[in-house]
Amino acid sequence: MTLDEIVGEMRKQADVLKPLNHIVLFDLGDDGKVLLDATGDEVKITPNPASDDAETTLVLSPENMMKLMNGDLNPMVAFTMGCLKVFGSKGIALKLSSLLDK
Repeated sequence: MTLDEIVGEMRKQADVLKPLNHIVLFDLGDDGKVLLDATGDEVKITPNPASDDAETTLVLSPENMMKLMNGDLNPMVAFTMGCLKVFGSKGIALKLSSLLDK
């Protein structure tokens, strides 16, 4: 799973992510980072952003990121199993989880 594929999939799901209304950084380790900014009129998804400023940072592997977006991995299970680490607001992470479950 490449960073470009993940960004492409996130852009396909931008309408689903719009209600989040927060900024989330996805840290995919050596594969890079993706910044999701759902605070404006349209969702902005930026690969390897210049700044890591976000309200919440989620750390996970690219494979688990795709599984989460495709609904093949429950975010709560991923968090419990240690496949997903959350830094910052856990409430925003829960809101994102509920949007992905739809």
